[in-house]
Amino acid sequence: MSRPRAFVASFALAGLAGVAALAALLAGCGFVNAGKNTDETPAIESPAALTVTSPAFADGAAIPREFTCKGANTSPPLAWSGVPSGARSVALVVDDPDAPSGTFIHWVVYNIDPAQSAIAAGEVPQGASQAMNAGGHVGYTGPCPPSGTHHYRFTVYVLRSPLTVPAGGDPARVLVAIRGKTTARGTLTGTFGG
Repeated sequence: MSRPRAFVASFALAGLAGVAALAALLAGCGFVNAGKNTDETPAIESPAALTVTSPAFADGAAIPREFTCKGANTSPPLAWSGVPSGARSVALVVDDPDAPSGTFIHWVVYNIDPAQSAIAAGEVPQGASQAMNAGGHVGYTGPCPPSGTHHYRFTVYVLRSPLTVPAGGDPARVLVAIRGKTTARGTLTGTFGG
C-alpha cells in the first residue's frame, strides 16, 4: 500500500475507533449518556469540608417527585456552607452512579459566585454557566431511573479559580477542569425509584 493510502486507511481506522468510543459513551439511563466513564466524574482527594443541604429532602432520603421526570422536572433548592476564604468559584454536579451504562450526569453548573450559598428551586445562579447533561441538553434533567431505586449525588465543589470552558459544552471537559481546580467539596445524596 502506498504511503498516502496507508495514511488514509490509518486515519479511517482511527475515526472508526473514535466513533465506537463515542457510541459507547452515548447509551444508558434511557438517555444519551455523555457521562458514562467514571473518569469523567471528578475523583477528588480534597476534604469533604462543605455541608450541602436541601429544604426539599434530607441526605439519604427520597427526592420529591416534582424534581424528577415524573413531576415538573425542575431542579431542587440547594444550600451549602463551609466555603473556605479565598474561594474564587463554585461548581455543582448532579450525577447518578447507579445508571446501567455508567455514571449519568444530570446537571453541571459552574462559575457560581463563591459569595452565593444557595440555589432556589428551578433556578440557575446569575452569572453561572451550564454544561450539557448526559441527556444531550443544557441544564437540569431530573432523576428518571429505568428501574429500581437510584442514588443522586448533588456535589458542590469549591474552586481555586473560575473555569474557562465555554457554556453549553461537553460535560466531560467541564468535569476534568473541576478536578484540576477543586480545593473543597461536599455532597448531598437523594434517592428516587422509577
